[in-house]
Amino acid sequence: MSKPAAPLKGRAARLARLMPSTGPSTAARTPFVLLVVLLLGGGLITLLLLNSALNEGSFRLSELKRDTTELTDEQQALQRDVDSRSQPDALEKRARELGMVPGGSPAFLNPDGTVRGKPTEATAPPPSPSPTLSPSASPDADAPAAGPSASGTSAGPSGSPSPSVSVPQPDPAAENSPPPTSPGR
Repeated sequence: MSKPAAPLKGRAARLARLMPSTGPSTAARTPFVLLVVLLLGGGLITLLLLNSALNEGSFRLSELKRDTTELTDEQQALQRDVDSRSQPDALEKRARELGMVPGGSPAFLNPDGTVRGKPTEATAPPPSPSPTLSPSASPDADAPAAGPSASGTSAGPSGSPSPSVSVPQPDPAAENSPPPTSPGR
């Protein structure tokens, strides 16, 4: 029969202790190593996907911020337009262009149904004459200056052409534009 192996001495004994024997212990390490490799690989892939999603979100966020800035600028421009059209002078001018006139004295209804005050019909005030030069009276570059002519006669009693009064015509483009709206104030 065979003899049992003699115990190793010296350097060989030390090496035998450092190096494990090949046997059933290496088979137990293989699943553990595969598990660690799979976990590390899965973690790296997950980090890659997470980083991609964050970058996509960052691009979307910058796009939304740009859109918000553009829409805010547009809103402010529209608000300035509404404010300019809501001023009393602009409202009065637009109302006159539409043919509206200032109202007369108002009348009020009391809770019992009686009328307080005397209502009057709104009438258009006479248009104020605005002196404008007619195209025929406009001075030309070739025409002599207003004042006494060489023959000693003048163009009019005051020495200047007499102005002709013309009635302003409504602007056709203004008639087609929608009436201004006022914000809910």
